[in-house]
Amino acid sequence: MANPTNVSESPNTDAQMSGKRRRKKSLVWEHFTIETINAECTKARCMQCKKSFAYISGAKLAGTSHLKRHISLGICPAGRTNENAGQIIPYTPLPSVNSTQDVIVNDLPRKRQRNTSGSTSVSFYQDRCRHDIAKMIIMHEYPLNIVECSAFMNCVNALQPQFPAVPLDVIEQDCVQLYRREKQNLFNVIGSILGRVNLSLDMLWSNDQSVGYAVITGQFIDYDWKLHRRILSVVVLPFPDSDSALNHAFLSCITDWNLENKLFGITLDESFANKDARENLKRLLSVKNPLILNGKLLIGSCYARVLCQLAGDALGSLRETVNKVRDSVKYVVTVDARQQRFNDLKLQLQVPSTKSLVLDDQTQWNTTYSMLVAACELKEVFSCLDTFDLNYQITVTMEEWRQVEALCAILKYVLDAASPLTGPTYRTANVFFHDAWKLQLELVHAAGSNDVFIRTLTRSMHERFNKYWNDYFLVFSIAVVMDPRFKMQLVEFSFTRIYGEGAHDWIKAVSDGARDMFLNYQVQMLPAPTFVVDGNGGFAHEEEEEETVLHCEIIKTEDSDNELFLSTSDGFSDFDLYISGITSHESMKPELDQYLEESILPRMQDFDVLGWWNQNADKYPILSKMASDILCIPVSTVSQDYVFDMTCKKMDRYRSSLRPSTIEALVCAKDWLQHGSSDYSPDYSPSVSPTSVVKAEL
Repeated sequence: MANPTNVSESPNTDAQMSGKRRRKKSLVWEHFTIETINAECTKARCMQCKKSFAYISGAKLAGTSHLKRHISLGICPAGRTNENAGQIIPYTPLPSVNSTQDVIVNDLPRKRQRNTSGSTSVSFYQDRCRHDIAKMIIMHEYPLNIVECSAFMNCVNALQPQFPAVPLDVIEQDCVQLYRREKQNLFNVIGSILGRVNLSLDMLWSNDQSVGYAVITGQFIDYDWKLHRRILSVVVLPFPDSDSALNHAFLSCITDWNLENKLFGITLDESFANKDARENLKRLLSVKNPLILNGKLLIGSCYARVLCQLAGDALGSLRETVNKVRDSVKYVVTVDARQQRFNDLKLQLQVPSTKSLVLDDQTQWNTTYSMLVAACELKEVFSCLDTFDLNYQITVTMEEWRQVEALCAILKYVLDAASPLTGPTYRTANVFFHDAWKLQLELVHAAGSNDVFIRTLTRSMHERFNKYWNDYFLVFSIAVVMDPRFKMQLVEFSFTRIYGEGAHDWIKAVSDGARDMFLNYQVQMLPAPTFVVDGNGGFAHEEEEEETVLHCEIIKTEDSDNELFLSTSDGFSDFDLYISGITSHESMKPELDQYLEESILPRMQDFDVLGWWNQNADKYPILSKMASDILCIPVSTVSQDYVFDMTCKKMDRYRSSLRPSTIEALVCAKDWLQHGSSDYSPDYSPSVSPTSVVKAEL
């Protein structure tokens, strides 16, 4: 006979309970649904494994004990699969909402949230799903309103029919909450570093370019001597052309991240930072931190943008010829029959080139370079193409082909100079010296070439890069001096190649700059002066007292030379004093001199300069701190994906319509998540604002 208690646990007891107080339903119905087979048979269906169990057969009620065992004892195979997969939140379907089970998930009674299997409650399962949706939106730059898209909802319903629709404002809050948590983590990391932070500023523009978004990135070396580059702030600039716009952006970032005493230098894109704006910014920063080398390293220019401008100058000087070559390539590659005819002609002429023709993306100058190189190797085929294809009527003369080849040779130097920017990881500043000085050397030679075309082609390029080199060579040079494989020797070698007899002044500028910078660090790291009472009851510096005591000991030793000598068995006491004096003198030599006088290390392809300084930090405590700051200077303001970009970056119309705080959350969180996945944390309180989280630490 059926147990009366079990009868009361049936979800279809409205009729039986008429006129009586409804009793609470069993927890088992969070995992099972009722399906009617026929008028005489009703079964319970597991939501996880979809297996059916006996429940009502005619007048007989099977009860729920066997259903509880199916869940609580781990009999269900779906439950075991989820557990073996190591999921943080087990599969826990939400109860259906119907006339007999009108249950709101977030308002479940406390008793119904208990689970005999020890799994997490349903509400946390929902939060985890919303966390993953927010992470997906951030990482792939989907619009927030994707949660209201019918196709997205159909996909979610197919995976989990009970998962409720997420309102637009809720998913926006979830994205901001994830950003706040990651910001607090990064804030703690930056607060723990021993060195300084370098900043760089890049711009995103609205579609009409009337509003700018200053993307400020921080570059620093952590306690383990690992280089980090993270976007710190996105500041909306309604009037980006004003002289105070940059001040507002940087001041906001410096204050928000507590960098008043940690700032080292700033790198800008000169295309939107005019001279007046840079001077205003320098005055602002001079108040925030002591100037290094009279401000010569305080503000730098973007290396990638300068290289793009060089490529633009070169391509612009030969624009008509480049367009003719581009039209020739377009004629061939856009129609399969023409491509086949071109390839057949190439085989007949036995042209050895292995390159394939590809039409360039005119917004990326490196693709134009690749197109021109391939076309030059196939110029013989283009020259004969009109005889095999009467529709081809583009004529590129041999002189024009010669000019294109010269253009490619010049662009190759620019491409090589940009290669350190395109790697999978960000590089320390010392890496850029070699390619930068080689580019300067080649442009100097090209500007003085006997070939009129070469001189004309490279004149504007040389003027532009020479200005950049004169303003920024100290950064490259002092950074490479901090590389124990090169030190001053590479500076002397390269400057002699560039400047010949006039190299001495340039080399001296680097040497003096490194020493002045080291002196600045030495002064900053001096301990606070302490005083001791002298024999006359006065005060003297502790260092002076130690020196007096040492002097007295030496005089006493000199007055009793014979006594000391006679008391020594081997007779080398004077020699020992002599050696100790030499050792003491050498230990007083500045760290920079000790470092430079040591032999350079053998060159290795995968040399870890930061790892070397980590191992030698105890030997060079002051110099290592200087090295950490100079090596993490960002020479470029753009990411690897935009190194060759010839156009300004724009924000799509939808994102531009969002609140500034939401834009910053989406942009920053994507950058941070790319360097480490954010784990779901149900304990994080969404009610705490990003500002309050950070300010609490300040």
